[in-house]
Amino acid sequence: MHRGMERHVALIGFGEAGSTFATAGGWRGEARVFDIKTEETAEREGMLARYAGAGVHGAASIAEALDGAPLVLSLVTADQALTAAEAAAHMLVPDAIYCDLNSVAPDTKRAAARAIEGAGGRYVDVAVMAPVDPARLAVPLLLSGSDAAGAQAALASLGFSDLRIVGDAVGRASSIKMIRSVMVKGIEALSAECVLAASRAGVLDEVLASLDASEKPRPWAGRADYNLDRMLVHGLRRAAEMEEVAKTLSDLGIAPLMTAGTIARQRGIGSIGTKEPVAGLQAKIDTIAINEGTRSA
Repeated sequence: MHRGMERHVALIGFGEAGSTFATAGGWRGEARVFDIKTEETAEREGMLARYAGAGVHGAASIAEALDGAPLVLSLVTADQALTAAEAAAHMLVPDAIYCDLNSVAPDTKRAAARAIEGAGGRYVDVAVMAPVDPARLAVPLLLSGSDAAGAQAALASLGFSDLRIVGDAVGRASSIKMIRSVMVKGIEALSAECVLAASRAGVLDEVLASLDASEKPRPWAGRADYNLDRMLVHGLRRAAEMEEVAKTLSDLGIAPLMTAGTIARQRGIGSIGTKEPVAGLQAKIDTIAINEGTRSA
C-alpha cells in the first residue's frame, strides 16, 4: 500500500479548522472532504473554491468522502456533531477511526460514540485546546477513548505534533475542554461587561490601571483556593456589593448579565455560613458540594 493510501483521510466539515489543517499538512490528494454547505446554492461556489485552494477532493456526498477511509475527522458545527456521527456510522469501513474534534458536551460525544461503535467503527473523543490559527498542526489536542492510542498515531502521521491521551473513557477529553471554557470564556464575557461599563462611565484608564496594580500572578490551584476561601467567608457581603455593581451597570445602560450570575454564586456559597474555611482546595470544594446537595434535597 503506498504512502498516500496509508494516510488517506476523510473530513466531514471544511470550515476554518478543516481547511487550516489540510493546507498546513499538505494533504493534497490524500484527503476527501464533504461539507454540507456544498448542498446549499448560496454556499456551494465558495466551498468548491475552498476545496480547490487546499488541493483536497471535494466529495459530492458523505458516502463518497468516507469510502475506503481508515481515518475520519469530524469538524462540523457543534449542533451538527451528533447528526454527522449518526450519518457516517454505517458508511465507515470496518475498524475505521472516527476522530470527533467538535466542541460539544461529553454526553453528546458519548451518544456519537454509541452510533459509531455500534456500526463497527472506532470512536475517539478529541478536544482542540487552542485556536487553530496560528497554531495549525501544532494546536494542542487531547484524546480519550479506548482507541486513543491508534488515533494518536494516525493523527501524528498527518503532521499533528501536540497530542496527549488523557484517558480511555469517551467524554474525558471533552470534559476538560468544556469545563476549562467556564473560566476562559467567562473571563472574556466578564472583560466585556467591565470595559463596556468603564468606557461608558469615562473611567476606563483608571479601571484598567487598578486591575494591573492588583494583579498577582499565581498558579490556578492557589488562585481557586483563595477565591473559594473569600466566598465562603464573605460571600453574602460580596453578593450585596455586587447588587450595587449591577445597579451601576444598569444605570450606565449596560445589562449586568455576568454580574447577575456572580451575585447568585457569591450568595449561594456565602449562605453556607462558614467562619473559618477548611484548608485546601479539595476540602473547600467538598464543603460547598455537601451543602449544595443538602439545600437541593
